[in-house]
Amino acid sequence: MFGLFKKLSEVEKLQKQYDKLMADWHKLSTTNRAESDKKYAEAQLIANKIDKLK
Repeated sequence: MFGLFKKLSEVEKLQKQYDKLMADWHKLSTTNRAESDKKYAEAQLIANKIDKLK
C-alpha cells in the first residue's frame, strides 16, 4: 500500500523494458526471424545501459 506511489528507478524502468523486448523476441523467434533479431538487438542495447548504471 505504501509503495503505491513510489517512482521506479531508471534501472527498474530499463529492466521492465528489457523483459518486454525479450518476451517479444521469444514470440517472434518462431515466425519472423528478421523482426526477432531486431528485438534481440534492442534488448541487448538496453542490457548494456543497465550494466552501465549498476
